Amino acid sequence: MAVAAVAQLDRVLGYEPRGRGFNSCQPHHLIEGLVEKLGPFLFLGIHEHFTRIPYSLPMGISDTISLNLIASNPPVAVWSQIDASNAKITLQGMINVYSLGGVWTQVRDAQNAWLGKVSQANLKNAAVIFDATQVSSFDGAGIAFLIGVQEAQEKAGGSFQIVGLDDRYQPLIKEFNPISNLFPVPVVKPKRSFVISTGMATQNLLDDAKGLITFTGHLCADLVWSIRHLRQVRWGDFVNAAVEAGISALPIVGLVAFLIGVILSFQAAIGMEQFGAISFVGPLAALGIVREMGPLITAILLAGRSSAAFAAEIGTMTVNSEVDALVSGGLSPIRFLVVPRVLAGILVAPILTLFADIVSIVASMLTMLIYGVPFVNFYNGMLNAVDVEDVCSGLIKATLFGIVVSAMGCLRGMQTGTGAAAVGISATRAVVSSIVMIVLVDGIFAFISYKTGF
Repeated sequence: MAVAAVAQLDRVLGYEPRGRGFNSCQPHHLIEGLVEKLGPFLFLGIHEHFTRIPYSLPMGISDTISLNLIASNPPVAVWSQIDASNAKITLQGMINVYSLGGVWTQVRDAQNAWLGKVSQANLKNAAVIFDATQVSSFDGAGIAFLIGVQEAQEKAGGSFQIVGLDDRYQPLIKEFNPISNLFPVPVVKPKRSFVISTGMATQNLLDDAKGLITFTGHLCADLVWSIRHLRQVRWGDFVNAAVEAGISALPIVGLVAFLIGVILSFQAAIGMEQFGAISFVGPLAALGIVREMGPLITAILLAGRSSAAFAAEIGTMTVNSEVDALVSGGLSPIRFLVVPRVLAGILVAPILTLFADIVSIVASMLTMLIYGVPFVNFYNGMLNAVDVEDVCSGLIKATLFGIVVSAMGCLRGMQTGTGAAAVGISATRAVVSSIVMIVLVDGIFAFISYKTGF
């Protein structure tokens, strides 16, 4: 209703809207409009001193000119050139955001044009005098105007001087002194030499290894504590993490495992067909799936899905100082946040691996039908090639991968820095670190299997 009333009053006073948008109305002055409509009397003689009140901020030079106290008055700032190396800016009257609107750009353009004409040799002698003798009031807009002129002058190498400014405005100027703090010079970072870069990379690697070893020790101690104090473990967080990392990951794990089984069987059959050994493709694919491909593919999917989620969740808590709040409250962040997620990784990684093994073997079995190998032959060959030890080896490897993936995600989350991009960086580091550790653990496990035959 208030908006409708103002719009109706605008129509009565002759101020029609110019359209829709932020700056859609003409500058509006209620009493001045009444004076124009009701007659030639001057409302106690103050008509000449009306201050226009805009609906919005001025958007152009034409709008700023209309915001002057009196449109017919001379400009509050006048640029004059004394000689080739000296210029003067004369201020008079009330210096504020409305009165400066129409002349600010004009003065600055005149200054830039003058500085462009001064020769390079005479720039050091170029001086601008800021004459404020006739100023009646001076606010923050005037200070900004002064600083803009001074910055352009000093940047060109000339000098700047203020004359006649009342002492009561000196505190405003001192708040922005020195001017270099407002316009800092960009600092070019020196290029690092190869030796310095190598040393810094080595130091970062050593610090990361130290943090990883320290975190591993704390985690092992707290896992032992969780076994001894089962009732104090946060089983609610454990269930939530297991559902998010396990049940929610079944579709993507099944899809990738099915494709891996099909691709592995096709690639093996292309080579075996040349030697007439198509019947050996099924046992070979099944053995490779249960010992290596099933655990490895599942671990990589968990690294890209669950490890990043753990890092982002704990990283957000770190940025919001929630982890510090736990420490201040006497709670261990590792027991409170990390242990439930690591236990969830230990549980879901073997289950997802077993599911991936089954889906991949079924996909391989379906693929071998194209080459004329029936289900019975595939099944009998798989039983002869794959033992219980092979399945257990893959499940043990998957358990280690689950520990590595969940632990690295939590570690990177605890190491999150500050800033808007910190959580994303932690999630990326969690995925990369998890994949590197998966490959490292897989290599160690392969060496142990070679030596022990397991």
